[in-house]
Amino acid sequence: MLALWPMKRIGLLGGSFNPAHRGHRRISLAALEALGLDEVWWLVSPGNPLKGSKGMAPFEARLESARAVARRAPIRVSDFEARAGTRFTIDTVSELLRRNRHDRFIWLMGADTVAQFHQWKAWRSLARRLPIAVISRPGYDGAARAARAMGWLRRFVRPSSHARDWTDWSAPAILLLRLPPDPTSATSLRALDPNWHRHSQSRAGPQRSGAPSSFRRPLARSSH
Repeated sequence: MLALWPMKRIGLLGGSFNPAHRGHRRISLAALEALGLDEVWWLVSPGNPLKGSKGMAPFEARLESARAVARRAPIRVSDFEARAGTRFTIDTVSELLRRNRHDRFIWLMGADTVAQFHQWKAWRSLARRLPIAVISRPGYDGAARAARAMGWLRRFVRPSSHARDWTDWSAPAILLLRLPPDPTSATSLRALDPNWHRHSQSRAGPQRSGAPSSFRRPLARSSH
């Protein structure tokens, strides 16, 4: 019996997107090519447990900025975490896997995040649920390799020359991807314009209802 739809290879990029910027888009498209992905899903977090609320733009403004940056690209922007009520990545991933059993997912993580990975809720369990691709970032690669979590993850590192074979791997499996660098960061953009969300909201006008409540197809989105 033929399947109703083919398996999709999907990269998950979670984060605050405060704001979304060209760096998010560039690394997503580069990862899509390197890993042979069909899509990248941006999971916009309502609130990151490891970040304070100071300087955090409203959720709708961050969601809209992600939609604007992802336009005309194989990137799906979602408010899945807000709708599903998940706060930690392990819970978000578990729910996505439950709702999309026919697809294969890989978690995309910037090298700057690896140093905090051991602080994530059930981080070893997360690594056992799906492969992880660590994307190089200027100035962070050394710290990523020396990170506390890498003491455990290092034994599961796979060769980057086999990046497109990730769907054949059993998790834990981690891949260190060296992609074209982009120094853009949300921190630097906020420093230049702390009120960026007010400008973008005034240009955008009324907010759209936006992304679907789940990624589950008919007929069957770094909180941490």
